[in-house]
Amino acid sequence: MIDFMIQGGAFMWPILGLLILGIAISLERLWTLTRASINTRKFLATIKKALREGGVQAAIEVCANTRGPVASIFHAGLLRADQGVEEVEKAIMNAGAVEMAFLERGLIWLSTVISLAPMLGFTGTVQGMIIAFHAIEEANDISPAIVAHGIAVALLTTLFGLIVAMIIQIAHNYFVSRIDRLVIDMEEGSFELVDSLVELQRSKSS
Repeated sequence: MIDFMIQGGAFMWPILGLLILGIAISLERLWTLTRASINTRKFLATIKKALREGGVQAAIEVCANTRGPVASIFHAGLLRADQGVEEVEKAIMNAGAVEMAFLERGLIWLSTVISLAPMLGFTGTVQGMIIAFHAIEEANDISPAIVAHGIAVALLTTLFGLIVAMIIQIAHNYFVSRIDRLVIDMEEGSFELVDSLVELQRSKSS
């Protein structure tokens, strides 16, 4: 592998740097999204039970002791429960926007790695071909032995850049799918929370 890096020329090292950056961000996102994922159905059932038995304050305590974006937006909404359903919905929307930004943090850098790695590889390809043609010009010969080094540089940088882009693309798509599932959980859970608060208010007024 080290021999390939050396043969590939100067452009192999920034591509390697992009791979390391992409893997580091991917590991951080994997850890964060894993911690953010909870059993939403079970959590929602716990919230409804807390609302029935202890009221809004009991549900707030459950949210405060639960990690993840679903618990965070529930917590923000329940804090406004005494101000009416409309205020609860606004608080949930605002908290949801903040949680979305947190969940998507770092994905822009993964996208940058995905686009930049092949570009650096193709640039290395151009450099390798220039080396090959320059060798032909100096030797005034087109034998394979003369142009082999330049072509090797061209092929190695392109290959490495494409491999890096594919690896990080898979990670990026996986994280996007995880975030989409979390967003659906937040939306569905928010609707059910609002319905539960409406039922709670009706039961108090009746």
